[in-house]
Amino acid sequence: MSQSRTRSARRNLQITSPRLWASLMEMARIGGTPKGGCKRLTLTELDRQGRDLFINWCRQAGCSIKIDRMGNIFARRAGTDDSLPPVMMGSHLDTQPTGGKYDGILGVLGGLEVLRTLQDHGIKTKHPIELVNWTNEEGSRFAPAMLASGVYAGVYTEEFAYSRQDSEGQKLGDALVAIGYQGKDEMSGRKIHAAFELHIEQGPILEDENYDIGVVTHGQGIRWYEINLTGFESHAGSTPMPTRHDALLGAARVIEAVNSIALNHAPLAVGTVGMVNNYPNSRNVIPGSVFITVDFRHPTDDVMTAMEQELKAAVVKIDRDLGITSEIKSVFYFPPVAFDPNCVDAVRRAASDLGFKHRDIVSGAGHDACYLARVAPTAMIFTPCVDGISHNEAEEISEEWAAAGCAVLLHAVLESAELRES
Repeated sequence: MSQSRTRSARRNLQITSPRLWASLMEMARIGGTPKGGCKRLTLTELDRQGRDLFINWCRQAGCSIKIDRMGNIFARRAGTDDSLPPVMMGSHLDTQPTGGKYDGILGVLGGLEVLRTLQDHGIKTKHPIELVNWTNEEGSRFAPAMLASGVYAGVYTEEFAYSRQDSEGQKLGDALVAIGYQGKDEMSGRKIHAAFELHIEQGPILEDENYDIGVVTHGQGIRWYEINLTGFESHAGSTPMPTRHDALLGAARVIEAVNSIALNHAPLAVGTVGMVNNYPNSRNVIPGSVFITVDFRHPTDDVMTAMEQELKAAVVKIDRDLGITSEIKSVFYFPPVAFDPNCVDAVRRAASDLGFKHRDIVSGAGHDACYLARVAPTAMIFTPCVDGISHNEAEEISEEWAAAGCAVLLHAVLESAELRES
């Protein structure tokens, strides 16, 4: 089939939007919360129920199922040349403790709707297509996040992943066994032809600017720091202002510096101090020590390095001005991700062919696709979400946004998997 004919054939192919929406709502009932969100923590009984339902739906759509030792579920639709590397879709079923109905699950059930659409119309592709549910993307029960996709990509060892413990001391490996999802299939190390992850933006840009689709070109790099500031605790009433060594005042100035550094690298940089522990935390004692965390993000490693240097310089000046001492420790680094240009172009073409208003966008959050990009050509598709709210029970999208994202996913996957004559 010629390229123009295949693009025309794909353009006329449509998903079933009400079916996609009904599936999202049915899955959301598993772990549904009174406030309309979802609590389906990874490797719990509720996660097992969600996995069972997902597998049942995939089998009804004509797929075979494999499960690896991390509990990642792979639903496969055979290609006309099934020896070729697959085109992959997927995201995650697990949620935050007070999560929404769409974070992660849109990418899983959007992929399912792609498989159902192909099944409905008897459409064949040259490459096989695989839909994946990745275990423990959120990291809310077992840290770190994106753990199982990290094992798949070789970032973490299986032993490391199995040893992670939740707040009650249960190990991830034991939790896998407990819900019956420690598989035996070896799925990593294979060649992947292309991979796509559909996800809500988790930010306000697409809605604010009235775009239907975000074409994700990069994932932001992340650097985390811990800073211990040490001053000298003394009486709040009898210590003159000029002789104080106030660690909390130093922390306040570091917080201001973090904000300024991010603003100085606008528009893509962000900086956050998310944790502050003050000691002795007494109302009439000048604080003697403070612990804070810093989170810097940017899609360019050079800029993140510059931000780190500016932070260190700011801390040195603050120490000198206040007569305190500070120790900065780098505790986490997630390198920026540049998604595959060919896969990104496939998403752009799909959005254009379908008439959706789209723009390039950078992902500010981590996703399984960011690790998958290390071992496979990968891209992401974003849909808007109301007010940019995510990781919250108030998370919301429209049926139209979900359908648009799924339609783009379908067409990008079909281009990559190579539509065959029926």
